[in-house]
Amino acid sequence: MRISTAERLYLKGLALFVQLVCTVAFLSCGSETKPGILVFQSDFGLKDGAVSAMKGVASGVAPDLKIYDVTHEIPPFNIWEASYRLVQTAPYWPVGTVFVSVVDPGVGTKRKSVVVLTKTGHYFVTPDNGTLTLVAEEMGIQEIREIDEAINRRQNSGESYTFHGRDVYAFTGARLASKVIKFEEVGKKLPAAVVAIPYQKPKFGNNKVQGGIPILDIQYGNVWTNIDKTTFNKLNIKPGERVKVQVFSKKKKVFDGQVLYVNTFGEAPEGERVGYFNSLLKFSIAINMGNFSQQEHVFSGNEWSVVLSK
Repeated sequence: MRISTAERLYLKGLALFVQLVCTVAFLSCGSETKPGILVFQSDFGLKDGAVSAMKGVASGVAPDLKIYDVTHEIPPFNIWEASYRLVQTAPYWPVGTVFVSVVDPGVGTKRKSVVVLTKTGHYFVTPDNGTLTLVAEEMGIQEIREIDEAINRRQNSGESYTFHGRDVYAFTGARLASKVIKFEEVGKKLPAAVVAIPYQKPKFGNNKVQGGIPILDIQYGNVWTNIDKTTFNKLNIKPGERVKVQVFSKKKKVFDGQVLYVNTFGEAPEGERVGYFNSLLKFSIAINMGNFSQQEHVFSGNEWSVVLSK
């Protein structure tokens, strides 16, 4: 049987259409079954089996989950540092990543267990105890839900009151990351506000810039302030010039000296005190090839503040 040119073109077009539909369906199914990402943070350390237990629970929910860590070396009970490490790292992870952060000195009390969806599309599973202070400020809150432990709790764990990281947070985070549950199934919706830790924010006045010291670059002893470039530039200090630095702990002066403002450590001799902008573009203080924190007994936290001037 002969096929006309018009029929041949019609059949060819139909074949291409079917091929396109199959390709789209395959890609769609592939994207829906793509393994989720779950990232853990805690103050548990790695000396015992606590972290392994949380990862075991997550793997039991979804063996193909991609599981990573921020850190498990948050100083014990240091909620502020937990808050900082989250906002230091979370923006660099893909949209949809689920973070489980467990620094929970109030475990077993009435503090809420929540999952927060940020405006950037990331999820945070954690006690609402201040851990989300900086995430809320810098990434924005889209929605908050309180974890319904009647549904989102590891089976037969109801008699345990001291390891919500394993029984509630790892379990819920894994279910959310693997799409076993939708965000709406976490629990009831809460007002879009979290418990916040007060801290010294950067400000300029009287030819001085004042800020806080939220964290240390702990491996090297560099002191990371929260002073951004826009605020610092109001001092009109250029690279190669010196900055006067005063550091206070609970309003008691701990350090009073000058640092050389540089773009990179290679611009200063070894042993020189320097000021520079770190990878988060915050003003930082260091000793080139040394440890400023140890040498000058300067540390971090809400009780620490810094004043910069020309």
